[in-house]
Amino acid sequence: MPSHLFADRPAQPPEPGSVDALISQTRRLRGDVDAVRRDTVVDDDDAQGRWQRALCDLAVHHLDDLREHLGQLKEGLPPVPETVAFPQAAPEIVPEAQTRVGSAEWNLLTDEVSWSDELFQIFGRSPESGAPPLDELGSTLFSEDQPLLTAWVTACLVDGRPIDGEFRIVRADGRVRTLHMRGEPVLDSDGCTASMWAVMRDVSELRRSQRAVRESRDSLQRQREIAQTEHRLAVELQEAVLPPWRGSLRLPHRDAGTLDVAAHYLPSATSALIGGDWYDALELPDGSSMLTVGDLTGHGVTATSGMAMMLGALRGMAMAGIAPGPLMGWLNQLLETSVQPALGSAVCCRYDPARRVLSWAQAGHPAPLLFRRGSGRALTPPEGVLLGATSGASYGQAEERLEVGDLLVLHTDGLTPRSIEFSRADGTERLLALAPRLSAARSAQDCVRLVVEEFGESEREDDACVLVARVGG
Repeated sequence: MPSHLFADRPAQPPEPGSVDALISQTRRLRGDVDAVRRDTVVDDDDAQGRWQRALCDLAVHHLDDLREHLGQLKEGLPPVPETVAFPQAAPEIVPEAQTRVGSAEWNLLTDEVSWSDELFQIFGRSPESGAPPLDELGSTLFSEDQPLLTAWVTACLVDGRPIDGEFRIVRADGRVRTLHMRGEPVLDSDGCTASMWAVMRDVSELRRSQRAVRESRDSLQRQREIAQTEHRLAVELQEAVLPPWRGSLRLPHRDAGTLDVAAHYLPSATSALIGGDWYDALELPDGSSMLTVGDLTGHGVTATSGMAMMLGALRGMAMAGIAPGPLMGWLNQLLETSVQPALGSAVCCRYDPARRVLSWAQAGHPAPLLFRRGSGRALTPPEGVLLGATSGASYGQAEERLEVGDLLVLHTDGLTPRSIEFSRADGTERLLALAPRLSAARSAQDCVRLVVEEFGESEREDDACVLVARVGG
């Protein structure tokens, strides 16, 4: 039982040096026990000597197991992706208050059987019932293990081979135990087998613990493989859905360009977390342009597949001429009826180059930032709640007249990580503080580089998108 002084302290992982020290101690102890075993003189009639020799053999075997387990503890498991959740630890196995090692000897000449008191306890037999003869010992074993014991005993008695193996027994109380048996024949003066002795050790808890370790390791490996597969699928889906253009884009395509657009996806600090962030810029049939960024809750394939559904619907409705406000209402209804419910935030803008008017709507999302002549401000957001939060929600629509040289910055929440110390407003202020540098940039792509340099090194918990559009003449 642990000392009460340490009972309230959480378990800490072992230091590498402490494990090395235990391995060295185990190696030295194994050598000492092996030396005692070599020095033990076993006489045919010395049952005590045979018992001591057998205990040394078992101790050496157990120390070899201990050194192997300590080696595994030192190596540890390979690193696991953060999306991967570890299984709960197996319940602690409390050793029973019973003897683990017992001895037996079967005299083939007199048919006498001698069992130690400890062996009676292991088998759950009463000493008054007597020890079973060698040919009846198999009746206590699992049927699958009986042929093993028969073969071992035959090889021991006929060929003089030592016994070193394990089998399972069913005790009188119905409990199953696993025993490790070591035995040798005892020869008479004529070299004939006179008796057979054996030492049996109850290794049930040891094997159960080994099985639990093996099953836990296999379970971790399966979870790791599943996580790796899901991560690969999420990445492939994200790459397939996000816009194929890289670098800058000019909209509309047929003109010299009234909008210079660039965007960038920033992964989370742990790239295993692929979220549902999106960005897009699209030329519409009437000559206007659509700009959007958004984010769905969650990570992995579920989030990226939901993002694909939302972005596909958004593109289709924008091409059909639906204005940003009503479009948000339809996206909200779509998310409500999806198989896997989620929440989302988004901003959708439609820019009319003929009037230089930006019409936009938002759903619980940071407002676009407008930079003009070296200063910046956030646009006043119209009404709009998170997508999927309220059934039948209505979304307002605002307009902003733009000028040549104006710069719009759209981003998702993950770009400016929030914590107890830093709020969304703090992140917005950091972006607005870039106004002089953004105004001096030559292109939208240069502006994106500036934003990435400012926020790209942050230890963000979520992925993010940023989209920049500069109004041309």
